[in-house]
Amino acid sequence: METTGDIKDEKPRKFVNKALLQKLAPFLSLVLMFIFFSFSTEYFFNFENLITVALQTSVIGILAIGATFVIITAGIDLSVGAVMAVSGVCCGLAIATGLPLYIGVPAGMLGGTAFGFATGLLVAKLKIPPFIVTLGMMMIARGITMVLTQGRAIYFSNEPVFKFISQGKLFDAVPYPVIYLFAIALISGIILKKTAMGRCIYAVGGNEEAARLSGIKVVKTKLFVYSYAGLLTGIGGVILAARLNSAQPTAGLGYELEAIAAAVIGGTSLMGGEGTITGTVIGAFIMAILKNGLNLMNVSQFWQMVAMGVVVISAVYLDTLRKRR
Repeated sequence: METTGDIKDEKPRKFVNKALLQKLAPFLSLVLMFIFFSFSTEYFFNFENLITVALQTSVIGILAIGATFVIITAGIDLSVGAVMAVSGVCCGLAIATGLPLYIGVPAGMLGGTAFGFATGLLVAKLKIPPFIVTLGMMMIARGITMVLTQGRAIYFSNEPVFKFISQGKLFDAVPYPVIYLFAIALISGIILKKTAMGRCIYAVGGNEEAARLSGIKVVKTKLFVYSYAGLLTGIGGVILAARLNSAQPTAGLGYELEAIAAAVIGGTSLMGGEGTITGTVIGAFIMAILKNGLNLMNVSQFWQMVAMGVVVISAVYLDTLRKRR
């Protein structure tokens, strides 16, 4: 009898260990990648390069946090890059007309939030698939950007304070965008894990019909998710405009794919109902470190794209295995 009991106890233990290992896979991958590049190139493990990696991660990380909220509800957002450009242009036009920064910066953030809210309405109220809605919003946002700017960039030559938003450093060491990333990650993590709205978000992603029957306001939840993702996209757009010292109508091209990839690499399930902000930030750092390390090793940009594709597919495969179990 004791032997049988031991055998029965052994299977759940193996299951728990494998499940835990799969959840820790992004963090372990980050550590292994960090060690590999530290030994592969002498320029990787120095303070200036690590700060550069963190700075490169900041905007993508902020966008990826918004994408995480959307993907947890079993949605997708392909309009991130275009909405970033709209946000930067809204900020640029406000400042160009003589409005102060404390109005111009919120104007850019409000532009992103408005697009997010409109997307949420179409997805939640009209029941249009998120893929189609955000694909359409991507084209609308990019078109509006071109109309507002006539295809020309808006420069902030006389706004050193605006430039400081993105290029300033705390204690002359840590760039402010990195601080923004971790502050937003902390707030977003609290929303998901410590609030009723966070529980509703996971419930809607896990089973929308069951969530509706249990009394959860699905429309309200999706409106919040897409609006919050739009707000974070607006923040990312303003930061990028400050970094470039201009609002570029073509800004943000391809950023939507990187944001989604960072969330997926970090363990957010494309099937919904699962994902963490910590994992997403780790996923964003994995992408940044991979790009930076391969650049330092003089690997072609084309092979870097191949490597990123392999990483994303591997992350989705791990998620599939976890779902099966």
